Amino acid sequence: MHQCKNYAFRVVKGNTFRLLPLIFGFIFALFVGFSSRAILPKSTEILWDTYGIPHIYGKDTQSAFQAFGWAQMQSHANLLLRLYGQARGRAAEYWGEKYLESDRWVQRMGIPERAQSWYKAQNPAFRNNLDAFAAGLNAYAKAHPDLIDDEVEVVLPIEPVDILAHGQRVLHFTFVVNPESINDNVEKIGENNSKASNGWAIAPSRSASGKAMLLANPHLPWSNLFLWYEAQLTAPGIDAYGATLVGIPVLAIAFNDNLGWTHTVNTHDGWDTYELQLADGGYRFDGKIRAFQTEEKTLQVKQDNGTLRAESLVVQHSIHGPVVAQKQGKALALRVVGLDSPGALQQWWDMAQAKNLTQFETALKRLQLPMFTVMYADRDGHIMHLFNGQVPIRSQGNFEDWEGIIPGNTSQTLWTKTHPYRDLPRVVDPASGWLQNANDPPWTTTFPRALNPDKYPPYMAPRGLMSFRAQRSAKMLNEDESISFEEMVKYKHSTRMELADRLLDDLIPAARKFGDESARRAADILETWDRQANADSQGAVLFAQWTDEMDFPEAFAIPWKEEAPQTTPDGLADPQKAVKALAIAAAKVDKAYGVLDVPWGDVFRLKSVDRDLPANGDPGKLGIFRVLNFAPTANGRFQAIEGDSYIAAIEFSNPVRAMALTSYGNATQPNSPHVGEQLQLFARKELHPVWRSRQDITAHLEQRQVF
Repeated sequence: MHQCKNYAFRVVKGNTFRLLPLIFGFIFALFVGFSSRAILPKSTEILWDTYGIPHIYGKDTQSAFQAFGWAQMQSHANLLLRLYGQARGRAAEYWGEKYLESDRWVQRMGIPERAQSWYKAQNPAFRNNLDAFAAGLNAYAKAHPDLIDDEVEVVLPIEPVDILAHGQRVLHFTFVVNPESINDNVEKIGENNSKASNGWAIAPSRSASGKAMLLANPHLPWSNLFLWYEAQLTAPGIDAYGATLVGIPVLAIAFNDNLGWTHTVNTHDGWDTYELQLADGGYRFDGKIRAFQTEEKTLQVKQDNGTLRAESLVVQHSIHGPVVAQKQGKALALRVVGLDSPGALQQWWDMAQAKNLTQFETALKRLQLPMFTVMYADRDGHIMHLFNGQVPIRSQGNFEDWEGIIPGNTSQTLWTKTHPYRDLPRVVDPASGWLQNANDPPWTTTFPRALNPDKYPPYMAPRGLMSFRAQRSAKMLNEDESISFEEMVKYKHSTRMELADRLLDDLIPAARKFGDESARRAADILETWDRQANADSQGAVLFAQWTDEMDFPEAFAIPWKEEAPQTTPDGLADPQKAVKALAIAAAKVDKAYGVLDVPWGDVFRLKSVDRDLPANGDPGKLGIFRVLNFAPTANGRFQAIEGDSYIAAIEFSNPVRAMALTSYGNATQPNSPHVGEQLQLFARKELHPVWRSRQDITAHLEQRQVF
């Protein structure tokens, strides 16, 4: 044995240069063989956990996309097909008159035609991924036609261009510009009140564990194209967990073992309406008359008897964009950013594959996403806030100047380019150790301030009020120098009303000084109230009603000040008027509910098909971080319809620690056990554990599908 060892050594020693390639080749082959067996599955599978969350393991990238399409259909087939039908601009043809306005909008904006050109513009690899996602959608429909409503099957089969049309309709023509904000007078609203979010990034210096943490918390309507879908995607080169909007084939908010990000709706102005002066069948521009480009389209509208009625739609385009209204010798044309940027979906996909900040920013620098703040954290301890978006390079004016209708008769007002990445407000690793955004402008992302608005074009973002929700967000972070993972989750569920903390010290003594008996009784309730909107909070209903009776912001004694963004506005300008409003509020609450101290959860409810639960949370205007918006119901109560929709709390420890919640559950298909399932956790202010390892997933396995 000893002799054999020496002989082997001698042979290697004597033929070192000749044998080294063979030795390294053998080692490499063993490594690849073991790695392939350990990492790359021979088949593609979906492991469904007990919350109805699909964990997709793809043998290759295209297989993962195909399985993701299958999974989305299993969870949301009826909704998904309806959304794709609308993105085609043919929803009225499929389902009748009530979809006609939607079709007019989609066709006038040119979404179907642009989706065709976008599909051709994809790089071949990603185009194949879109093909695979569509194939997965169609494969599910073919395998399970009995589980899909008959009326939406008319949309089948799905084509890859439908995916791009849907993404375009969602991103550019719902988030960037909302069709509801263009009314008969085409007054620019642009506040996107129902599309909000919270986002936090916490550096190791402020984390109790010494690890960076991220909080994702978009607030969107609980229906239609705004629904989130929670999933894990694993394939060669990627293992990401997060959520996307139904029908989108990649994760839009996600994390992997190395990094994660979330989005908030930022104060981004990526569209303008231009007023055109009509003349001789055209419009005036730079002293000349230009002709419109005109196209006539035919829309089909399904009638009650099943027949189709044809309706003509004439679409006119100026140099600015499509004409959206004509009145009294003038026309209004719409201009929207990003219509020449077809790569948003691939950018999200590449962001999820990044392993560090450099790689992540390489994807971000493409600027294919038309808007959204990016809040980022990673295992290396970096945190970042980027005011992301395609921001038009404008010749003049501030943010407010561009919120109105813009003169369209001159090239002086026509923007044609957008700012490069280097121009956008961006903060990396601030001295404070934390970053936040609650839909406030980027200037208030952290304190002490890390961004000086004077260094950016005045139209980049507004310099106005830091909302009470944003102030509450910053206060919670600023007041805790060592935030644990558990504390971050607790803060996320905070229903403390910043507005109450700001005004009750003025309102209560004023009520006792100037008020009648009902106002004084109301003051007693407000004094003992916990200043929160928890289900058992008594006094929150009364306070919220009082704010509805007040005329804010004029009612403040001290207006918001840029030099004191976290302590203003403050005080009551007219205490006696405020007390009268309190008496009116007390009378209304007493009449509606019989008592002034009715618990919040008795009035505000969380409802699904088979659940009716007490709610906690309220609109962010009251300074609540836990946002819910409600609609009245027939019994005088209110039902949550939007707000906290997806929550993810992530700590970049080893392994990554994460908890999440999709408020309304991870499915909408009839008879799915996951419709509304997570509302019970929501009502209890809890998140569910995120299972990412196969061991954890299989320990909580509901179903396994192999492809």
